[in-house]
Amino acid sequence: MLSRLSIRDFAVVAHAELAFGRGLTVVSGETGAGKSLLVDALGFLGGARADAGAVRHGAQRAELAAEFSLVDCPAAIDWLREAELDDEDACQLRRTLRADGGSRAWINGRPVPMAQLAELAALLVEIHGQHEQQALLSRAHQTRLLDAHARHPALLEAVRSNAIQWKALHEERAALLARGDVGERQAWLRHQLQELDAEALAPEALAELDASHRRQAHAASLISTCEQALEQLGGDHAIAAQLHHLRGSLQREIAHEPRLGEVDALLDSAAIQLDEAFALLERIRDDLDLDPDALDALERRLARVQDLARKHRVSPEGLAAHRDALARELDTLADADERLQRIERDIAQAHAAWRMSAAELSASRRKAGDALGESVAALIAELGMEGGRFEVQLEDSDSDTPDPQGAERADFLVSANAGQPPRPLRKVASGGELSRISLAIEVATLGLDAVPTMVFDEVDSGIGGAVAAAVGAKLRALGAPRQVLCVTHQPQVAAAGHAHYRVSKAATDGMTQSSVAMLDTDGRTDEIARMLGGAEVTDEARAAAKRLLEASSASS
Repeated sequence: MLSRLSIRDFAVVAHAELAFGRGLTVVSGETGAGKSLLVDALGFLGGARADAGAVRHGAQRAELAAEFSLVDCPAAIDWLREAELDDEDACQLRRTLRADGGSRAWINGRPVPMAQLAELAALLVEIHGQHEQQALLSRAHQTRLLDAHARHPALLEAVRSNAIQWKALHEERAALLARGDVGERQAWLRHQLQELDAEALAPEALAELDASHRRQAHAASLISTCEQALEQLGGDHAIAAQLHHLRGSLQREIAHEPRLGEVDALLDSAAIQLDEAFALLERIRDDLDLDPDALDALERRLARVQDLARKHRVSPEGLAAHRDALARELDTLADADERLQRIERDIAQAHAAWRMSAAELSASRRKAGDALGESVAALIAELGMEGGRFEVQLEDSDSDTPDPQGAERADFLVSANAGQPPRPLRKVASGGELSRISLAIEVATLGLDAVPTMVFDEVDSGIGGAVAAAVGAKLRALGAPRQVLCVTHQPQVAAAGHAHYRVSKAATDGMTQSSVAMLDTDGRTDEIARMLGGAEVTDEARAAAKRLLEASSASS
């Protein structure tokens, strides 16, 4: 439920703080005073496109903020918790609009993308303005309203899941068929695998191949280097002989300087290391062999690996993974014909399951359509369309393709006058009639919508007298289990409110500004009297206003 709305530098409003409670809150004011600015502010907080023209002239930015109590909106609590934006049972939406057209949004003090703001706002506020009423003309929207009235989510889910399963199977079948002749594909795969399997392509095998090639390609220089090293390490004048002679000299002097023993020990270790190095060099030299044939064989293997890599458009190191992928594909094609037959059977079964669930959904929609038609017809008669008719027609889809929304779409038919056949709502309803039909549908589906706050922008356009009183009574009834805000210019509707705001405008320092004030009982009487009698408020108008207020209070 909306508890507070703050507006600053928005259009002609410099600053306004509004508090809201349960029930029906009405907003009135003279023409051009800015009554609908409150609706516009909630629209911007709901993610409507930023408009630099909405910033008050001379200000750098407009600031809008709304506070909500979430006690009656578990869906919003769950959404906030999942998005990690929760703050107990309260929520604040905030948005700024800059004069250069920029915009920013916050939820509970944390910056969010506009899409997230709009997603959450849709769970909190439902606005019925001119644009929103136009949505009522859409068959898809009418179908959603009918489904909400029917209360059959399980049937909707069954139809949706069966259609999705059919589509997935159909796509799998198409992918199999897109491969062309399975036998040709299998033969091609076997040939590719035969080529790849002929080479050792594991990363360690490729590394060893590269090392062997390097060693064989440089065998001559390696043998020469080993021979030189062995000559320097061995022999009478080599490093080992010199080291042996040096140790003998040191050992003769150890008695005079004990620390020379430590030097001798270190040289002894060095001598051991030199002996091991000498032995290893001999083994390496003996292992090396100038073999042109071996080198040629290694180069041919490297060339085949490079050719395979270019052929399959992967790196040499990626050949093993590519080979494994081809092997897996070959395995999947091993029973391709059988799989295709199985998929064909599954597609037929999924289609049959969809038809069965869609038929159940259609039956439920027909039953709900009859009930909704009767309810709305009775309500529009009370709202000034005496003798009018309202019917829900279900039009079957021309396609046999399983549709997640079912096998038909709803079409609302209306006859505004007695004796005329019903025609599609989008072809016959005027703006005023559409407003009243929208209200009638909301009342008929009362309690089915989880959104706790509904906003109506001049839903009473084009009516008056007893019809306006009936509209006010329906709005007041709609506000009993939830919160309703209504911008109105009809005194009968204004009198039906549980609370009343008046919007007025005045020129300050040459600039027009609007202000919003909560009216007490006397203030409401004067405002309704003004709405009844015009600029001059007479005693008769006040008396009539009091009667309207008393009648509304007595009827609730």
